[in-house]
Amino acid sequence: MSLVYSTEVGRIKPEQEKIERPKGDGIVRIQRQTKGRKGKGVCIVTGLDLDDAPLKLLAAELKKTCGCGGSVKDGAIEIQGDAREKIQAYLEKKGYKVKLAGG
Repeated sequence: MSLVYSTEVGRIKPEQEKIERPKGDGIVRIQRQTKGRKGKGVCIVTGLDLDDAPLKLLAAELKKTCGCGGSVKDGAIEIQGDAREKIQAYLEKKGYKVKLAGG
């Protein structure tokens, strides 16, 4: 049983466990996906072994390079539209090994 409330310190929040992401094989994969997006396509960049803060910075750089929106979800970067070639060129320039995956 865990302590939920104490008169000394107030509410006690449970300790947040850091979610461990699976380590990739060193290859960044870019795939195009439309499922669940009402026909709108996005490019999903997976395989980047980065923490949340550097991942968000890289996502911002990719959005600026492609000139479109996007977000970071579950350790993957989603870029709106079909900009796989631009993303691939940018990441290869940064020194990543990149593969285009899927259709």
